Amino acid sequence: MIAMSLAEIAAAVDGELVRGAADTIVDGSVETDSRLVGPGSVFFALLGEETDGHRFVPSAADAGAALVVTERATDLPDGSATAQVVVADGYAALAALAHEVVARVRASSADRTDEHGRAAGLRVVGITGSNGKTSTKNMLRTILAEHGETVAPEGSFNNHVGAPISMLRVTHDTRYLVVEMGASGIGHIAKLVAIAEPDTGVVLKVGLAHAGEFGGIEATQRAKSEMVTDLPASATALLNVDDDRVAAMRGLTAAHVVGFGTSDDADYRLTGVSTDRDGTRFTLTAPPGRQDQDQDQPGGSEQVPETVDVRLAILGEHHAMNATAALAVAHRWGVPLADGAAALASMTRAERWRMELLQGGPEGVTVINDAYNASPDSTAAALRTLVQVVRPGERTIAVLGEMAELGEFSVEEHDTIGRLVVRLGIGQLVVVGRGAMAIHQAATLEGSWDGESVFIEDVDDAVQTLQEMVRPGDVVLVKSSKSAGLRFLGDRLGGVPA
Repeated sequence: MIAMSLAEIAAAVDGELVRGAADTIVDGSVETDSRLVGPGSVFFALLGEETDGHRFVPSAADAGAALVVTERATDLPDGSATAQVVVADGYAALAALAHEVVARVRASSADRTDEHGRAAGLRVVGITGSNGKTSTKNMLRTILAEHGETVAPEGSFNNHVGAPISMLRVTHDTRYLVVEMGASGIGHIAKLVAIAEPDTGVVLKVGLAHAGEFGGIEATQRAKSEMVTDLPASATALLNVDDDRVAAMRGLTAAHVVGFGTSDDADYRLTGVSTDRDGTRFTLTAPPGRQDQDQDQPGGSEQVPETVDVRLAILGEHHAMNATAALAVAHRWGVPLADGAAALASMTRAERWRMELLQGGPEGVTVINDAYNASPDSTAAALRTLVQVVRPGERTIAVLGEMAELGEFSVEEHDTIGRLVVRLGIGQLVVVGRGAMAIHQAATLEGSWDGESVFIEDVDDAVQTLQEMVRPGDVVLVKSSKSAGLRFLGDRLGGVPA
């Protein structure tokens, strides 16, 4: 965190400094997990569903925390130098501190220029969507990091705790802040947008991920639209125009709208998408002229669209859309398409357990471990990728677990996936866990299928079955929500050390 006095922190979070000198300067990391606290850290004691962070205040102090932020006065170890600020709501205080820090960095960098004399103040982008947020965030971080200090969350830190924690990592030298914004209900993204105040808001897709929590796809659309509804006219809304629900958000924002996708009316248009075992390829065409929002747009009649061939080492045509979104943001901030494409070519995977290619298991067996998240859309995309990357003479095996948080849509959507497996002609289906039973039942009922389906309730039993089943030339997709635990099955089958 940037350096702030205890008095400034207390004012920012609307709290009371009950312990410590007001002029003491704090500049350590901000943590909500006491196990991550080190000398100089700020520890927020949050009330969770399963535990109370106040229980860990003493251990945070023992670890060297400079400050603890609590919702009630809490005893500290004898002789501790740790300061304490008491607030009414720990979550609101964390959000307020993140907002203050981002605002200070934005203000301090407002007059900063790059080596070419162009404005180089802090730029903030928010990314949301039912699928693809983390992959797009990682792609954009990879591109931007070559052009200035870039802060982006590790993993999927995208909720009301993880996103502010990520924002608090900015420094006065940070040029780019990439914020992944997730939600499980109406109003969640709006709160994150209010904290970060993005210069660019990206909406990737509206699908059935977390539909059980949202209450249906219409509610999901409303929640995702919060990314753009409060953007000012000076900001940019980058929308996937191939998704009708996302494209409809054009009428909900005062921001300048830029579209991306395969449609003819997309400002950033991708064509020629293909994927195989070596990765994904496509061609991206961008609007003519320099796109940096802080620069005058060049005039003249000789402007021509900018085009680049993109090669990803990442599997899946769906990642072409994620890459396009990342390239579009960077391009609008002055990064040439060719530079962005070169940066993406260096990525060996989108993220751990996301279409991760593993070949360290049984000889001749390829495993695609995509078992960190699963929705109907992402599972269908992964299955299609499995079919696309298989080579003549190889067998496809789909190992599928539950797609969580679908609520009343669960049985129907799992049934649909089972039937898709049959239509795609996948050679072997292994369904793991009772929550995914409908996949097995649907596939079994499809009489036209020459393959077969096996249902296994336990992950360990599934590992044993698969180890006996696979043979050289098999390509195995492992896909499920994180809660199903199949990502570890994929690791074991793919030879990843425990």
